[in-house]
Amino acid sequence: MLWPSPLTEGRLLRRYKRFLADIETPAGVETVHCPNPGAMMGLDAAGSRVLLSRSSNPTRKLPLTWEAVEADLPGGSQWVGINTMRPNALVAEAFRGGLLAPLAGYESLRPEVRYAKASRVDFLAGGPAGPCHVEVKNCHLMRRAGLAEFPDCNAARSARHMRDLAEVVEAGGRALVVIVVQMRAEAFDVARDIDPAFDRAFREARAAGVETRAYRCDVGPEGVAIVAEIPIVTPA
Repeated sequence: MLWPSPLTEGRLLRRYKRFLADIETPAGVETVHCPNPGAMMGLDAAGSRVLLSRSSNPTRKLPLTWEAVEADLPGGSQWVGINTMRPNALVAEAFRGGLLAPLAGYESLRPEVRYAKASRVDFLAGGPAGPCHVEVKNCHLMRRAGLAEFPDCNAARSARHMRDLAEVVEAGGRALVVIVVQMRAEAFDVARDIDPAFDRAFREARAAGVETRAYRCDVGPEGVAIVAEIPIVTPA
C-alpha cells in the first residue's frame, strides 16, 4: 500500500488527549490527528521522527494525520505504523493479491458485518466453502527484540470479539483472527501482563477452534505493506 500522497516528515513534540499530537513540521508546529486509542508504549518519545499524511477533505479541522514513527525499539530503530485504521485496508489489499493463505479459495470480503449480540466483524469472507468471520487486530508493541505483542492497554472489546468468534466456531462456522504487526518482528505473543483477561479470551478462542495468524509489515516513507507471516508463540 503506497501512501495516498507524499508524506510530510516532522518531529513529535507531544501526544495528548489520546487523539491529538503536536508536531514540528517544516511549516511550523501543527496539531495533528493521532488515529490510535492505545497506550503507544515506546512510540511517543518527544523528538521522534514522524510521518504525516494530508487529508484531501478541505473542511477537515485537522488536515494532517500521524501515520508512522521512527521508534527506538529493542533490537534497533525502525519505522512503526501507528494508524489503527490501516490494518483493515492492508488485509483487504493482501486478500486481493492472494497473499493470505488462510483465505485461499474465498472470493469476497464484505466489511463490517453484524453478528453475535452486539458485534461487527471486520470482514465476512465468502466462497464455495461457506462464510468465514475475519477479525483484524493492529499490533505495534515491542518490548523484547523481535517479539511483537498485543494489546498495549486494556482490550475488553477485543476480548469480547474473541468470545463471539468462539461462539461462531462452536455453532459450526469458521472464524479467523488476523494480527497485523505494523513493524518488523519475528514472532507474536499476547501481552498477558498488560491484559490477563484478553490473554485468557484469546487462548480460549484458539482452543475452541478460532484460527489465528500474524503478519509483519514493512513500513516506511514510501508506504506500508504486509510482507510475511510470523509465528504465534502464545502457549495453549
